[in-house]
Amino acid sequence: MRRSRRLTAKTVQHATPGKHADGDGLTLVVKTSGTRSWVVRLTVDGKQRDVGIGGYPAVSLADARLRAADMRADAAEGGDPLGPHQADRVPTFATAAKTVHEMNRPRWRNKQAANEWLSSLERYAFARIGNASLHRIERSDIIAVLSPIWTTKPETARRVRQRIRKVMQYGMAHGWVDTNPAGEAIDGALPSMPKVKNHQRALPYSEVAAALDKITQSQASEASRLCLRFLVLTAVRSGEARGARWSEIDVESTTWTIPAERMKANGEHRVPLSSQALDVLEKAKPLDDGSGLVFPSPLRRGEPLSWQALLKLLRTYELDTTVHGFRSAFKTWCIEQTATPWAVGEAALAHVVGNSVEAAYVRSDLLDQRRQLMQDWAEFVIP
Repeated sequence: MRRSRRLTAKTVQHATPGKHADGDGLTLVVKTSGTRSWVVRLTVDGKQRDVGIGGYPAVSLADARLRAADMRADAAEGGDPLGPHQADRVPTFATAAKTVHEMNRPRWRNKQAANEWLSSLERYAFARIGNASLHRIERSDIIAVLSPIWTTKPETARRVRQRIRKVMQYGMAHGWVDTNPAGEAIDGALPSMPKVKNHQRALPYSEVAAALDKITQSQASEASRLCLRFLVLTAVRSGEARGARWSEIDVESTTWTIPAERMKANGEHRVPLSSQALDVLEKAKPLDDGSGLVFPSPLRRGEPLSWQALLKLLRTYELDTTVHGFRSAFKTWCIEQTATPWAVGEAALAHVVGNSVEAAYVRSDLLDQRRQLMQDWAEFVIP
């Protein structure tokens, strides 16, 4: 059997993007950026692993061959190819996941999103790979984590894979991992996941007034009832209403200004307040607990209502909608019952209008046009 041609110093220097084998498991990996690195394939603990041994030209072809030979010998004798000292520094998946979680915590807008990121890994990944060092995690381990939920809980599985990939990227950045076992390489081992758009349940706009009456007469906390009423009247998202602060509201100009850091699109949003919305704010004043929140939690002093509080209110009184569904009802009402220009309705929902070029020309938030629209909506749902 003819042996494949080995690399030369010249071919290494001029190699094109891709993988170039030298033999005995040693490979030169050339990225499209032009960077070159050496990887050797070894068998450790009965599993094949690709281990990085440095980048070119810092590690020459001759050096790479010597290092690869040493690592093969070490692995054959049962040693760790990373060396005992370096291997000791490689964190477990659980430790790395918690580190990545803390690193990214500032970018999450609410505690729920931050908690869910880590809890999903604790629930679905830690049992299999939590105690494994990053450099020992294989594709088969990731497949074993994802397979049980890939078809039964597709959205959860997608998020878990995305989060595992993020943790492994952290390992790659520190040189502990050379390839990402949660990356594209495992696509062929998992069935295709169809992208299904699940529209959130929404009441017909003709039923919103009756729903508000039901909510007003409910036995829920005053904070929950007033917050949901305010949310419907202003057509904002749940987190924006629950996090409303008195400092954001200018009663004199009848305007609520939500700062950019609390908005989904990261842009300040001004909300014109109808007379009915101002009435809700007046009724909310006795709720003030000193935190500055308009609708503070009655259970956790100084914190806003939880998203479950509003959802529970809807479920308890058998209202067939999600909290977000009231925004859909508002939008449908705009289209079917008013002559409101499309851009004005989108601005009321704080949606980005058009593409980046159009947005560059549409600088106004159309506040004046939205004032009458929101008053008309308030009179429709609170006759």
